[in-house]
Amino acid sequence: METLPPPMPADEALARLAVSRAAFAALLPRVEAGGPWPLAPDFGNGPEASWGPREVLAHTSEMLGFWYGEFARIIEAGRAASDGLLFGRMAEDAVRIALIDRDRRYTVADLFERINDGIARWERTVAAQAAGNPEAGAAMGSHPRPGTMSADQLRDRMVVTHLEGHIAQLEQSLAGA
Repeated sequence: METLPPPMPADEALARLAVSRAAFAALLPRVEAGGPWPLAPDFGNGPEASWGPREVLAHTSEMLGFWYGEFARIIEAGRAASDGLLFGRMAEDAVRIALIDRDRRYTVADLFERINDGIARWERTVAAQAAGNPEAGAAMGSHPRPGTMSADQLRDRMVVTHLEGHIAQLEQSLAGA
């Protein structure tokens, strides 16, 4: 199990989400101009896997909704660290891989729209929680890999920094195209 940093303040999470949403918006014309992007032959999580822009966008789109649901479940359960709600999935999760396979076939514009909508949903939720019930983010869950974490730590790791990583991944794809 990992030692996780404390959760970032809601205003910092909101600012970073806004930066990510703007970065994805700025990437859209560049990704469209670089296309058409082929489907990667191996997009799982094994050593031979290789994700192009379509796989990165499909995963980014689906992960926003998945982690939103897990975040909401943890808050709803309202558990303490000693009884954290089991949550999450691993990279090899068959449903995750199937969703990426399905979604990578959408148009690039559709994927960017879904990402924008997903980030906007997170922004609304983080702002509402901060204004109405900031203590809710302290509810605890337990993930198989990193271990025990609060809902706000899930938000930070599985969404805020995860988005930033996929922006960098897209930038690398575009640089190598």
